[in-house]
Amino acid sequence: MLSYVVRRLLLFFPMLLGISLAVFLVMHAIPGDLARMAAGPDAAETDIEQIRRNYGLDKPLHQQYSIYLQRVVLQGDLGDSFQTYAPVAESIARTLPATLELATAGMLLAVVLGVPLGIAAALKPRGLLDSALTALAVVGISMPGFFLGLLLMLLFASTLGWLPPTGRGNWQQLVMPAITLGLPYVATFSRLARSSMLDVLGEDYIRTAYAKGVARPRVVLRHALSNASIPLVTSFGMDFGRLLGGAVIVETVFAWPGMGRYMIDAIMVRDIYVVQGTILVFAALVVLINLIVDLAYGFLDPRITYA
Repeated sequence: MLSYVVRRLLLFFPMLLGISLAVFLVMHAIPGDLARMAAGPDAAETDIEQIRRNYGLDKPLHQQYSIYLQRVVLQGDLGDSFQTYAPVAESIARTLPATLELATAGMLLAVVLGVPLGIAAALKPRGLLDSALTALAVVGISMPGFFLGLLLMLLFASTLGWLPPTGRGNWQQLVMPAITLGLPYVATFSRLARSSMLDVLGEDYIRTAYAKGVARPRVVLRHALSNASIPLVTSFGMDFGRLLGGAVIVETVFAWPGMGRYMIDAIMVRDIYVVQGTILVFAALVVLINLIVDLAYGFLDPRITYA
């Protein structure tokens, strides 16, 4: 297993290198003068030239990228923001916990609601619950996150006054963003749990367990669910990455002070170092989550090896 982890981590760095190069080229391909945008519309030409020299924008692109790469690899320095002049690494360290909190809450909602509903639907296929879940899954998956967020704000914040509309600081402020982010994945997990359980419940060892007189809850939870969990774990890894991406929109709607909102604000003003740093961190998180998921397969199914 150790050699497998080492191989995956060695592939991790070329991938981040490719992502950083792609973001760098895209940000420089957008029309406009980075130094002039950073200085503001009323800045003098001397101030603009000073910003160019300070950030190395007067150098050719390949030198700019080479200098940036050396600072990241050798010093762990993601650069400074054009707008606030604050180190990007410090700003990411401040905003990342909020994004992880929101994504984790959304994923917990998806798993805690979606998996039991899917199991219940699998135990009575083509029943009332199964039909209702199918309809709700279509609605949940197709509804845009920003629209759902606005509906929740209109109902629970504006009309009923039960929850604060924006901000972060207590659990009440987490409720609506977490529901907005996680509700579409409740539908995903419920349908996946249903199909996985239906496949497993038809196996011979399940019928044998029933024939031996094993209680139904024990058969479902101990035998069936443990063998149906690998597709769910796979979906967990992929969907957590999507949740991190979806958090960008949700954080903007609810003024949640996370890394996604920090990145969106930077994109609006082409704050290149902030954009590169946040995307690198998002990519690193997705890779690490998928590595953890791959390692979890061996614990769920001892037949899986990492040779």
